[in-house]
Amino acid sequence: MAELAEHSNDHDITEEQVAHFLKSHSGFFLKHDDLLVDLTLAHDSGHAVSLLERQVSLLRERNVDMRDRLNSLLDSAKTNGHLFEKTKQLVLALIDAQSLDAIVNTFNRSLLSDFVVDFSSMTLFGDAAQHDSTLSRMVPVDTAYATIPGLLKSNGTTAGVLRPEELQFLFSEQADQISSAAVVALNHTKPLGVLAIGSKDPDHFSSDMGTLFLEYIAEVLNRVLPQHLQP
Repeated sequence: MAELAEHSNDHDITEEQVAHFLKSHSGFFLKHDDLLVDLTLAHDSGHAVSLLERQVSLLRERNVDMRDRLNSLLDSAKTNGHLFEKTKQLVLALIDAQSLDAIVNTFNRSLLSDFVVDFSSMTLFGDAAQHDSTLSRMVPVDTAYATIPGLLKSNGTTAGVLRPEELQFLFSEQADQISSAAVVALNHTKPLGVLAIGSKDPDHFSSDMGTLFLEYIAEVLNRVLPQHLQP
């Protein structure tokens, strides 16, 4: 500690000065490793332990923490891998669908079974008389804009608690069972329809949740629907 002695007498050295010196000379104990045996720290159990033992204990604790973080990352990667695989299968099925009914049924079946949502809905815009062979829900675009204008004009996905008339339009007879929902409009050069997924839990869908998945599926549908919809 010669450097400390240059600035003050031994009896004037403070703990702060010692701490500063050790921080500035991190290799000090490498040259004086015999001191590690003599240094002691109070332990939670009440017994005194050497500094070296305390360092080993801290390294073990940090090792356990790093292992837990790594396991958490691995679990997230596994979950994301499963989500990617389900999403890929849904996208391929939508591309292969040969009719409006096949598209709508594929979407609803995948959301309800693979992604385990409580409710799903796809409403298409058009003249039902021109699509008399489809069982899919078809409504005039003017009716949709008159009923749910806020949802259709919103940029991106709307998530949270919806108004009763919005739920009724999107989910019909299931509306009274839904407490929160996520909604995204389908649009590719013109309005095509609207997607909605609902939950019985009022807190399941909220304005701060991630909606990347639903927006991605909407983009896929924006490409596959026009060829099946009459102008």
